[in-house]
Amino acid sequence: MKLKALAFSLTALLQITAHAAQPFPIEEASISKIQTALKSGKLSCTDLVDAYLARVAAYDKQGPALNAVLTINPAAHELALAKDAEFKKTRKLSGPLHCIPIAAKDNYNTLDMPTTGGSEALKGVRPAIESTVTRKLREAGAIILMKTNMHELALSGTTVSSLGGQTRNPYDLTRTPGGSSGGTGVAIAANFATAGLGSDTVNSIRSPASANALVGFRSTLGLVSRAGVMPVSDTQDVVGPITRTVTDAAIMLDAIAGFDAADMTSARGASHIPKTYTAYLDAKGLKGARIAVLKTFLGTKPEHEEVNLAMANAVAALKKAGATVVEIDDPMFDAGAINNDYDVQKWEFKPLFNAYLQSLGDATPVKTLSEFIASGKFNKPTLEKFLTTSNAIETPREQKEYLLRLSKLDGLRDRLLMRMKEQNVDTIIYPLQKRLVVPIGELNQADRNGILAAMTGFPAFTVPIGFSKPSANAPIGVPIGMDIMGKPFDEATLVKVAYAFEQATKVRKPPSTTPELK
Repeated sequence: MKLKALAFSLTALLQITAHAAQPFPIEEASISKIQTALKSGKLSCTDLVDAYLARVAAYDKQGPALNAVLTINPAAHELALAKDAEFKKTRKLSGPLHCIPIAAKDNYNTLDMPTTGGSEALKGVRPAIESTVTRKLREAGAIILMKTNMHELALSGTTVSSLGGQTRNPYDLTRTPGGSSGGTGVAIAANFATAGLGSDTVNSIRSPASANALVGFRSTLGLVSRAGVMPVSDTQDVVGPITRTVTDAAIMLDAIAGFDAADMTSARGASHIPKTYTAYLDAKGLKGARIAVLKTFLGTKPEHEEVNLAMANAVAALKKAGATVVEIDDPMFDAGAINNDYDVQKWEFKPLFNAYLQSLGDATPVKTLSEFIASGKFNKPTLEKFLTTSNAIETPREQKEYLLRLSKLDGLRDRLLMRMKEQNVDTIIYPLQKRLVVPIGELNQADRNGILAAMTGFPAFTVPIGFSKPSANAPIGVPIGMDIMGKPFDEATLVKVAYAFEQATKVRKPPSTTPELK
């Protein structure tokens, strides 16, 4: 009996030892799974950070050479050690994002890493004030692990910059990753970090989400502070999360939403924030929902066919999950026309950028947009026309064309709310991009629809809805994303609908170019 008991004990011990020796799989790991592993002792913060950095080393500048990362936090290892020491002492997590590694777009001010906007002209610049969002994430326990490449100054959508070069799409290395937050999108898709931060002036959070099978969340203008983020347009800029799941986006939103005196627009959202957005993660949230397809945002040409097929499948999935899907067909909602007739970036950019440069003080070698242009240290093919046009506008906020555009925005918002009321819907869906993300070498992403949320200030979730047909360049196809847009400050409904759709479809697949490290 003693021999049998000893044999049993040895077998059990071997099983426990083998289990303990198994590394925690960080690929596709969610915030909650990571924190469960941290609390159980199966994972340390140091091991988590080291595992992500190993993937960056393997895939960012070699292998598929995704070129998504500009800077690794030099204090990352020490920060992780401190988190481990704190947990060992208290047996409590330091916050809702304890040890969660974050990839931040390089237009977020960070004290421990340069903030360059992807520009050679701002290489090495270290702002004296942290952005509100990264500060809030750190206070919640997160580690800002890296700064990611972006379309320079966040002014276009293919993620190429003079400092970082071209970032590549991990699903098809011949294509761009969308933009301008493409470096963050690729970092999250390739599992270089748990969650990411982007900014969105027209499409720039949602475009990389669409192109990388991710969740991108453009919240209502005024819900999240933009203080300490390199600006483009006060009317259009929003900052927010890029994640692999709706749950992680909701957790991130809990941490970053709220009033900040450094951004006056945040006063709008202060009374609209629930105790937690995670309370709306309802897998049955589509039962009885009414959702409208924005018909005018669907393409009609051969190059739109694959996206339209994915949208048709998404509509079928919504209906199967219990939603009623109707149409809004209004010629006023034409993405091209809204881009041409409403966008105000070129009027607002110069004064905002000049003020930002001045806030940097002696940290920056260029003090004005004129000096930035004169340096020549920027990506001229994609930026020069916009920069020189914006710089040539004197007293931009007094220009009749600018004031006319602003005056039309309430009409656009009211028209959209009216159509939603007529159809008795709380959410609208449409493809974020009418066609697949463009190949590397094209200067702009054609046929993007994100402008409607940008100009109205309404919130929109981008979620994966499928892939194009596999090809030699895209072994599992190119990702396709759908916007779910809601009413102002009704993020709770968007979380509910997006989560229920995600759970009903489970579309996301990681890219084949960045497999698990052995």
